[in-house]
Amino acid sequence: MIRTTCLVLALCVAPLAAQDYKPSDVPHGQKDYRAAGAGTYALDHYHTGIIARVLHLGFSYSVFRFEKASGTLEWNPDVPEASALTIEVDVASVNSPVEGFADVLRGTDYFNVAENPKATFVSDSFARDSETTGRVSGPLTLMGRTHPATFDVELIGAGRGFTGDENGNPVIRDLIGISAETRIDPQAYGLNAFFTEPILISIDAEFARKE
Repeated sequence: MIRTTCLVLALCVAPLAAQDYKPSDVPHGQKDYRAAGAGTYALDHYHTGIIARVLHLGFSYSVFRFEKASGTLEWNPDVPEASALTIEVDVASVNSPVEGFADVLRGTDYFNVAENPKATFVSDSFARDSETTGRVSGPLTLMGRTHPATFDVELIGAGRGFTGDENGNPVIRDLIGISAETRIDPQAYGLNAFFTEPILISIDAEFARKE
């Protein structure tokens, strides 16, 4: 079952009557990466979106969304450069607004998910550019091929916030939310010849610290 919204979580955790609810009662993320304590964070796929923006034969951009992903962030706010990130995407979870095209994308003409079910990224470096921006680099594996990739990362918010535990129960934990982008050469990964221009991969993700 899809987890309830943050508002509902807030009302579950803090026993407020509806008429007593105020925005100030809900903790919000801060533009300070130090607000999230050190530890192991798990990707919250209910608050994560992974988008591939693909040029459609020079006419427009098609947008594909991958619905299932998992990941771990080893976060060190004192030395962000010492942090580590691992992400795994279920390629078969690709979705398209064109009816039936997701099944085509899963087939042998495109992603061939039967032989290459996962795409992975494992960081080998974190670089801080400012208090809210940086770069994370490492090998990206797709279609069984691996090449270096660098994601430009923006901090959206960090600190204590509402989420759900492993059983979906509302809890308050340290959270980190980011937006990240990179571009890949589709031919380097063996994608269909229809994919010729660089593909933008855009990720909006939230990580929750494990307790």
